[in-house]
Amino acid sequence: MARTDTKNLSRYWWDRHTPGLSLMCADFTTQEYPPHTHDGLVIAVTETGGSVIKSRGVVEEARSSTLFVFNPVEAHAGWMGSSERWRYRSFYLTQSAIDAVARGLGIEDVPYFMSNRFGDADLVGGFLALYRALEDGCDLFHERELLFSTFGRLYRRHGSGGGRIDPPPRDRALIRIVTELVNDRHAQDLLLEDLSAAVGLTPFQLIGLSKRCLGLTPHTYLTQVRLKRACHYLRRGMPIAQVAAATGFYDQSALTKQFKRCYGITPLQFAKAAAAGAVH
Repeated sequence: MARTDTKNLSRYWWDRHTPGLSLMCADFTTQEYPPHTHDGLVIAVTETGGSVIKSRGVVEEARSSTLFVFNPVEAHAGWMGSSERWRYRSFYLTQSAIDAVARGLGIEDVPYFMSNRFGDADLVGGFLALYRALEDGCDLFHERELLFSTFGRLYRRHGSGGGRIDPPPRDRALIRIVTELVNDRHAQDLLLEDLSAAVGLTPFQLIGLSKRCLGLTPHTYLTQVRLKRACHYLRRGMPIAQVAAATGFYDQSALTKQFKRCYGITPLQFAKAAAAGAVH
């Protein structure tokens, strides 16, 4: 039996760290959006099933391998079509959020999108990862890194006009300053913007510089520094909850998740092995 009441099948919320950025997760079995506009930029990623979207007089299908982008005040409509389910996640950016992203990219003029549908699997994955990070809400550094890197790729690949996003400089002296700051301040609530400002770069430029010089994103490098320090404390018998607090992780669960992902064992298993003399 098809569901007709969609009120309880969607969740709409605001990102507390980026004023003007709101998100929605919808799961519909029957839905039709009449022609309408939004004041800001809209990005939608279909996860399951699909729908039919009409914009600029063109009718296109929204599937899991496609990304839809609508410029501010651009009319569009959507309906289920032949699909039995439509699960999607979307981003809504008012002018304040658009401006915040532009500052992170080091541009003033935001690109305009001449098309609405993009078959870009990398960007689809990027926006889904960004949505999950924002929804999780426990790693602000990671959120900001994904925000600027994903929008940077979208603007560069598919935007028309707008400001030029400058490439990062090829300068190892800058990355040395960054790595020293990360090592010194890894236990603090460090922000991506803090690091970029310290070397006179935009957050987007810093991400590129870090990838070029270290082969890692700033967040990945920060996580590795924190994990190495966590190992140091665990070898000395510090309780895991205290280790998490001392190394800058959101909580013990966040430490355990990253530790197991990187080393294949939990902090508790590592601590037991260290106590038995099996870890040096």
